[in-house]
Parts: sequence; structure tokens; C-alpha cells
Amino acid sequence: MKQLIIVMFLVSAFTYSCKEESTEGSIKIVTAEEMKELSQLDDVQLLDVRTPEEYAEGYIDGFQNIDFLSESFQDDIEKLDKNKPVIVYCKSGGRSSRCSKLMLEKGFKKIYDLEGGITKWESEGNVVVNDSQ
Repeated sequence: MKQLIIVMFLVSAFTYSCKEESTEGSIKIVTAEEMKELSQLDDVQLLDVRTPEEYAEGYIDGFQNIDFLSESFQDDIEKLDKNKPVIVYCKSGGRSSRCSKLMLEKGFKKIYDLEGGITKWESEGNVVVNDSQ
């Protein structure tokens, strides 16, 4: 009888933890190829978290710039839809990783972080938009 109670407790604890995971958000590191596919989704939000100066030097087409280092960053991301997926990148992955964790804490459901940032994106031969050219 005692073993049955223990098994029932473990099953209910496992079931509860699985249900909890499904309601929480997640962060996934994605390759450039995966990001290309994800960015074609209708409801995805595209976010470049570099400084405006870095953004002006070149960016991935379709991405809006919200500077992770600005004082208004947290207010700016609150304007995004937490229930829609977000793809985020920076120069090499550090800021986008911190941004992704912050967004997860703020209740965003699905966050995709571009592996290696725009540096790796460009080094793999992908297009970067530069308005000054």
C-alpha cells in the first residue's frame, strides 16, 4: 500500500510539472537557417537589440531596433505581444541572450535567439541591409 501511494505521488508530481512547463515560456537558440524559416511566420516579432549606431551600420531586413542598453528598453519591450513568438539578435549573442532571459521573466512565451548574432549571420554569407550604401 505504501508503495502504491509513493507511485501515485510521483505520477501526480510528474504530471503537474509537465503541465507547468507547457504554460511557461521558452528560449531556443537558432541557426541562421532556422531563423530564416521562423521569420516567415505571420505572427513573429523581429527584434534587433543593438545600439542605434550599430543598427545604422547594417541590420537584418525586417527587424526593428530596440536598444537593449537604453533606459527605455524594458518599457519598449512591454509594447510587444508576449503571446507571439519573438526572434532576437545582437552583434554576437551576449546581449540577445540577456534580453531573452529578461523577456522570459516578463512573461514572453516563445523566444528565439540567433546563434552568434549578426556577426555569424553575415560571416555565413547572409544579407545585411545597409541604408547608407
